[in-house]
Amino acid sequence: MPASTDSDPALTPVKFSRLTRRGVLLGLSGPQLLMASLASGTLTLGLYVGAVVLTFPVIGVFVALAFVGAGGRKLIEWVPIGARWLWRSSGGQLLYRRRIAKPRPAGTLALPGDAARLRQWVDPETDAVMVHDPHAATLTAIVGVAHPAFVLLDPAEQERRVVSWGRVLATACRSGRLASLQVMERTLPESGKGLADWWEAHGTRTGSWASTTYAELVDRAGPAGERHASTISISLDLKTAGRAIRAAGGGNRGAAAVLRQEMATVLAALRSADLSPTEWLTPGDLALILRSAYDPAVAGALERHGGIGRDLATAGPVAVCESWGSLRSDSAHHCVLWVSEWPRSLVFPGFLAPLLLSSGIRRTFSLLYTPMRTDRAARDIRKKKTEYISDAAQRQKIGQIEDAQQTAEYHDVLQQEADLTAGHGVLRCTGLVAVSATDPDELERAVAAIEQAAIQASCETRRLWGQQAQGFCAGALPLARGI
Repeated sequence: MPASTDSDPALTPVKFSRLTRRGVLLGLSGPQLLMASLASGTLTLGLYVGAVVLTFPVIGVFVALAFVGAGGRKLIEWVPIGARWLWRSSGGQLLYRRRIAKPRPAGTLALPGDAARLRQWVDPETDAVMVHDPHAATLTAIVGVAHPAFVLLDPAEQERRVVSWGRVLATACRSGRLASLQVMERTLPESGKGLADWWEAHGTRTGSWASTTYAELVDRAGPAGERHASTISISLDLKTAGRAIRAAGGGNRGAAAVLRQEMATVLAALRSADLSPTEWLTPGDLALILRSAYDPAVAGALERHGGIGRDLATAGPVAVCESWGSLRSDSAHHCVLWVSEWPRSLVFPGFLAPLLLSSGIRRTFSLLYTPMRTDRAARDIRKKKTEYISDAAQRQKIGQIEDAQQTAEYHDVLQQEADLTAGHGVLRCTGLVAVSATDPDELERAVAAIEQAAIQASCETRRLWGQQAQGFCAGALPLARGI
């Protein structure tokens, strides 16, 4: 490896935009303003009827809902989550048991919850599986990606790869037909298939003591390790690409033809970024990923023994039980965390290393990018600027001072406008971490370790209370689904 010189490009630190805290008026959101209006209306009614004291408990409830926080949200923001949880609980939607005697409709993925509507379509030209979501009007394809260890590269090579990855994301933005792009990295127990294949090809089976002992060692040592696997999923927006789909013949074949164009573009961009994409996943490959996510105890055995467990019609879980803060499937307990805050200060591109390189924990890390069309991004930025300026004028009128958080958010909006003017794209990024373990106690220890690793990576994570099943589908499955 050549030594670095002063002329080599150095790593450029980056900074993420803050999660906006802007409200409709004076930093208050719509539900908070509604609660404040109800409190003032109740007080006015009490004054009118001469029973002000009797209205104090009701006013206190409205004020508490509007201004008291719990778990990083105001109480009023928990109301829709709690209401949806109660509705699902009363309808028996928190428990899923597969009806093994009743076959599923042909072409479905046999997944629980709202993922039951997903359909599979096998492209006859590439043999790739495409997942159709009829409600969200998307068609998704998945590709596996191999890459070198980023943290072991020299700074100049890291900088070059970061710039190349930025071009991949810019390609997704310029397309205008992609609904989302998901990058998923997961840890898997090493199946030992490579070691077994090597022994099968090069081993000397003489029946001697040494040969027998070595074969037993290979058989036992394989499943003890751990490896990382990465996939990239692209999701075509069928509504936005409607004209191109009709021009390509319409229906599933037309949609598949348009998605193939996007697949070819993304593959070329990945190769130019020095990544090594594999073939697009077949139904058997996707079935193995789905089965491994819900039933990780058999993942190593399925991968080791070839054609078993590669039927999408039976890849879903047999049983799922969702609780307020976790999810239990066939052989594992899961917990999904949301990356609620990205680094607020300047960090170098390898800042996620503590989170991604944590060993001994079964977890899946997903980044869900939602590209925004240039005209829509420009309109959104103009709207944000107007709202910030209006809020600042309103605060100045009532004598309220500007705090540093509001100033930093306004500067983030200005930076986004400058980047968009310079020709860059705008993406909304959502980070999810799905942690799996064999029992609840081990799960809590693994979650605590992941939260600590996230802090070392300058990120903040929150548990998705009341949304674990939906978060698991978005964060642990390569289906490019939002939450």
